[in-house]
Amino acid sequence: MKSLFRTKLNNTSVHFSLLLLRLAAGGFMLTHGFPKLQRLLAGEMQFGDPLGLGAEVSLVLAVFAEFFCSILIMLGLGTRLAVIPLIVTMAVAAFIVHGADPFGRKEMALFYLVSYIVLLLSGSGKISVDRFISRK
Repeated sequence: MKSLFRTKLNNTSVHFSLLLLRLAAGGFMLTHGFPKLQRLLAGEMQFGDPLGLGAEVSLVLAVFAEFFCSILIMLGLGTRLAVIPLIVTMAVAAFIVHGADPFGRKEMALFYLVSYIVLLLSGSGKISVDRFISRK
């Protein structure tokens, strides 16, 4: 019972925690990115334009972040760079798209935003392609 309240972390638990966070944050975001990718490939370019870049550009950027960057995060490949487009996307979703909405509407975007900031600060951990590449 005493071990449940211990605050000292060991390396193994930290690296498995980072793996779990990467797989969850990347995998769950794929459920948002894949339908957008399908829409893009079908030529359906109707999409919100919260930054005034144009609907097509906004859709391409959302697909890049939510689909392709999510895959990179799950693999742990270029994690710190791959989270930057997702941080921007989630900040836009939370503070611009849902800026005037009640907290419940922006809650998930904020949760993703915090998760991606944690990954930006921590990196991918030892259980990642980044680690495999850096060992060579």
